[in-house]
Amino acid sequence: MARTEGRSRIARAAKVAVVGLLATPALAGCSVQEVIRFGWPEGVTPEAESMRNLWTWSAIAALVVGVITWGAMFWAMILHRKRKDDDGSLPRQTQYNLPVELVFTAIPTVIVAVLFGFTVNVQNYIDKENPTAGGPADLRVDIVGFQWNWEFSYPDEAGQGGRPVSTLGTSDTIPIMVLPTDRSIQFTQRSPDVIHSFYVPEFLFKRDVFPFPERNEQDNSYIIDRIDREGAFVGRCAELCGTYHSQMNFEVRALEPALFDRYIQLRKETNPQTGQAYSTGEALQALNCGEWCAPEAISTQPFSTDRGQLAAQVTG
Repeated sequence: MARTEGRSRIARAAKVAVVGLLATPALAGCSVQEVIRFGWPEGVTPEAESMRNLWTWSAIAALVVGVITWGAMFWAMILHRKRKDDDGSLPRQTQYNLPVELVFTAIPTVIVAVLFGFTVNVQNYIDKENPTAGGPADLRVDIVGFQWNWEFSYPDEAGQGGRPVSTLGTSDTIPIMVLPTDRSIQFTQRSPDVIHSFYVPEFLFKRDVFPFPERNEQDNSYIIDRIDREGAFVGRCAELCGTYHSQMNFEVRALEPALFDRYIQLRKETNPQTGQAYSTGEALQALNCGEWCAPEAISTQPFSTDRGQLAAQVTG
């Protein structure tokens, strides 16, 4: 009788748990896609999607193992708890049970091997040396991270004076990296001082920016097959690099290819209003394409490196 009541309680608890699990997304106003991302940002590249899929299925596998483990724990606690009529004898023991031990050894080994295989496959895709479609990347971008800002340049696009078109961040200007959608992009990065880290959350990965990568035997070049949609995204330095590390931000603007080509062309021309080459902000403003062409940073703020001013703000 007691065992029957215990099983009934387990069944009721299981039903409540299942109903709660199914109701959580609806009550939280989340879509299925949001739920299975398990907190990850929405990726905008194929590489990001491959990493998100790895994370999702790894989390689901962990939850399955967790549910089985929790079920076994609660089953043991409920059905084998001490009762008033117990005579003090122990339940049937299964130590030195060879089949059980083999199963408990084989299953974790298989799980680890499968996760390792999928991880290596995704890692190889992320670290590929050439675009998946073959051939060289459609666009090359050089990234320089320095204390405490960024410089982005296009080595294959010569601007005025023969120098590559580039964008340099300062204490007064948040640098904006302009990229095309639907084109493969090769990034090459370096640092002249300390280790920084190039991080765009929507790319779902970060890359450390090393000083003298050739001496440190670091691969400082990587490729994304494309950016899937237009948008404005905030980038950050994700490696503690000194006093103003927290302010070392930048923004990415992803434009459709025709707009990007027009942007690059403007950067090579002279702005008739200033008599100088178009700056990043001026070129974006001239495109007049709405939110994605905002001439200034829209999600981050410039910072002051005047330590006296900072001290006055703190004491004030």
